[in-house]
Amino acid sequence: MYTALRLQKKLRRELKRGEVKITVVDPNSYMTYQPFLPEAAAGNISPRHVVVPLRRVLPRCSVRNARVTELNHSEGWAIVQPLAGPPERISYDYLVMAAGAVPRILPIPGLAENGISLKTVGEAIHLRNHVLQQLEIAESTGDEEIRRKALTFVFVGGGFAGVEAVAELEDMTRHAVKYMRNVTAEDLRFVLVEAADRILPEVGPDMGKWTAEQLRGRGIDVKLKTLLKSAVDGEIELSDGSRFPAGTLVWNAGVKAAPVVRGSDLPLDERGRVKATEYLTVEGLVRAFTAGDNAAVPDLTQEGMTCPPNAQHAVRQSKVLADNLVRSLRGKSLKPYVHNNVGAVAGLGLHKGVAYTYGFRVKGWPAWFMHRSYHGSRVPTLNRKIRVLVDWTLALFLKRETVSLGIIEQPRADFELAALADAPPQSKTKENAA
Repeated sequence: MYTALRLQKKLRRELKRGEVKITVVDPNSYMTYQPFLPEAAAGNISPRHVVVPLRRVLPRCSVRNARVTELNHSEGWAIVQPLAGPPERISYDYLVMAAGAVPRILPIPGLAENGISLKTVGEAIHLRNHVLQQLEIAESTGDEEIRRKALTFVFVGGGFAGVEAVAELEDMTRHAVKYMRNVTAEDLRFVLVEAADRILPEVGPDMGKWTAEQLRGRGIDVKLKTLLKSAVDGEIELSDGSRFPAGTLVWNAGVKAAPVVRGSDLPLDERGRVKATEYLTVEGLVRAFTAGDNAAVPDLTQEGMTCPPNAQHAVRQSKVLADNLVRSLRGKSLKPYVHNNVGAVAGLGLHKGVAYTYGFRVKGWPAWFMHRSYHGSRVPTLNRKIRVLVDWTLALFLKRETVSLGIIEQPRADFELAALADAPPQSKTKENAA
């Protein structure tokens, strides 16, 4: 989206004269600002405010709601599958492969059936409703086994996504149980599982250790050097020998390039990412560009390394990519992508955070403020900036909403129940037999 946004600005005259056409193909009609997903899951921000409608911000582009199922760059065509109808073949002159990443799911028994990630706004909404519904289950039953399972929440992955998710949702549940009679904060069990010997490697070992201590001080069980072995039927088994039931399993243990790149003739590295040059072109190809999480972009500030898959690099790469594509169109030389990492910030719930930026270590309220300031300034479009700021401002004066709307995932359930109740006795008998 950032690339298309810049291209429609740089090529305004060419687009107006019909000399250039920009087509954006995406399964969704919006772009998601992923750093805000933990806050959306916790209810600090409305989910609608972390997405940007493509057609509104890209009026000079043709937006196709579809999936690319096959791509042949050597011949300049792609097969796209629309939301409805048969697949179509579209031709192109220049390619920008920026499909992002999807969760890297390991072959762990029960993971695919019981786990959920936090990569999409739909997952954020579902996770919020699911967690609040688990509290309602525990509040409404006297069965200790059911209560124990419902009030146990397991998060796998100690990177930004995993740590921010467990911190934000723990903060939300502590607030929610204040209004319950049969569930207290002491009944909640949050477990963070990380295979490495520390969490948040991006902020350095000292700050990672401090964060782990802070989470443990809040009652979160941080298990380092530990692997998830099984999650069959919600029964969690860890490599340290512990076994326990959990009603919630959140998987944030790494990402991989979107599957669309495997259905193309683009060169891939050993991790399945598109091989990129420092100019954000696809290695060995002409008129092909790539950036973001699905690309292995050389990090010119660290010899032999590639840029990490985060918003800091993706946003900056998109601008250089768009500029280089325009230079290519106009026969000019391309410029390399160079960016010194400015650091990292993470939110750990309301008024809590950790940051390592420009060599300075910050924690607590100042780091939380830095986290919100940085991402508030980076979320796309003035429209979304204002909406997010309004959400945060209202939260200063109004209490957090902790209502589960899980029914939205089965919107016809009551309608079908009412229809069954009004059906003739003979129809009910047939329905029950079926």
